Amino acid sequence: MKRFYKDAAVAAGDGGYGIQLDGKPVRTPARALLALPNVALAQAVAAEWRAQGDSVDPRSMPFTGLANAAIDRIAPDREAFAAGIARYAETDLLCYRADGPEALAARQAAAWDRLLDWARARYDVTFRVTQGVLHVAQPSETLERLGTAVAAFDPFTLAGLSTLVTLSGSLVCGLAVVEGGHAPDAVWAAAEIDESWQTEQWGEDAEAAARAARRREEFATNCAFCALTRS
Repeated sequence: MKRFYKDAAVAAGDGGYGIQLDGKPVRTPARALLALPNVALAQAVAAEWRAQGDSVDPRSMPFTGLANAAIDRIAPDREAFAAGIARYAETDLLCYRADGPEALAARQAAAWDRLLDWARARYDVTFRVTQGVLHVAQPSETLERLGTAVAAFDPFTLAGLSTLVTLSGSLVCGLAVVEGGHAPDAVWAAAEIDESWQTEQWGEDAEAAARAARRREEFATNCAFCALTRS
């Protein structure tokens, strides 16, 4: 789409902070007003619009896309969306450990136990950890308390958290970033231990490396979005 505006600005209103292009409000694909919950996120979204060249490329505007999703897709049924994210606790990556080699199992334990310990303390829950890939049922109290924690988030935080959880395969990893203040790079490295191990053993081709870089960048972008929603 050809750029049709000269400047993008933040405008405060009753519904939050909107984005105006040459004085006209931006709307979502569903035609709702693009209203952000705080000025920091609004400024970041406005910066994406300002950074466009002769053409507007939605792929270069991840914060705008996440905000659109929060308003159009998540807010109308926030509880159902939150429940879908919370279900990852039933099969959280951090609870499924390798039964060998010993070095890989030790690497998993060193990174994953710290994250599980944080979640245990933060939400007063317990986890059942197993070796292998066969399903192990988590305590019902754990699933209920983690579900309650996720359900308390606003649509914008849920938009970012959803991607953190699906990319990492771990609800705990997502929550550790959003609520625990854990460094995104460290959490991503923990979630990618298995992939990193395979690369060390067998090498990595250019296509796999590019795919891994895209996933890492997407994780970092969604971490930044969540941080802005809660600033």
